[in-house]
Amino acid sequence: MRLQVTARVHSSSCYALLLRAPRGFNRELPIYYSSPRIDEVNRLMNGEMLSAYYDKAGIEAAVNSGGHRSVVGGLWEEIGQLQIDFLVSRGLRPQHRLLDIGCGSLRAGVKFVRYLDPERYFGTDINQSLMTAGYDIELTNERLTDKLPRSHLVVDDGFDFSWCPVDFDFVLAQSVFTHLPLNFLRVCLERLHKVVLPGASFFATIFEIPENCPSFEPYQHSGGVTSHGAADPYHYRFADMEFCCRNLPWTAIHVDGWHHPRSQQMIEFVRSN
Repeated sequence: MRLQVTARVHSSSCYALLLRAPRGFNRELPIYYSSPRIDEVNRLMNGEMLSAYYDKAGIEAAVNSGGHRSVVGGLWEEIGQLQIDFLVSRGLRPQHRLLDIGCGSLRAGVKFVRYLDPERYFGTDINQSLMTAGYDIELTNERLTDKLPRSHLVVDDGFDFSWCPVDFDFVLAQSVFTHLPLNFLRVCLERLHKVVLPGASFFATIFEIPENCPSFEPYQHSGGVTSHGAADPYHYRFADMEFCCRNLPWTAIHVDGWHHPRSQQMIEFVRSN
């Protein structure tokens, strides 16, 4: 299957690329790039999927083969501990409610469930198989299932937060938007502000490139990852984060003190009152 691409020039001098999304997405979304090149976008289209995580059958096969830790990127203990240490340093307390977008097989979720009061953790992912493995293997081995109803893990491939039964104090999306085009972040922000408390923080990681670096050129990060403007893994500028906040109750802040081993950068989106 090939994605269908059209391009329109807007007054902002950006292109809006209408992608007919792959299996798992049933809508068209405008994807905005600040320095677009249609030839590079077409290279992405030939890959059939926005990201390997949309290959649900492939992910499930890897999980069934015992690969639920490796398929989410490995570094299980290191990155899991990094996430909880970071959020605790930013004010997360046991009584808070946390939404973990792209929770996968609960690499950080196990640690959050242990730390938070019962039923305060919620997670979403596009792959049910990953969450099932996280619950049945990781949480069960740690004897934590009594703290987390299985219903708190929700399959969501479109940032549809209408299911949320509570308003959240903190939201995390670690290594989610590194695998998606920019407008997916915009869609997330448009919907997420309705289910978080005023003053809440949404932390999301990105691969960041310098302001003077053309987005269509591959960029080599110090952690060894090469990112792209229109292929997974994706990169952005901080100005793109500010652009996504326009006319929404969010303010983007560049965060220091996040030391990701693969050089992902942390952005904080603060929900205005």
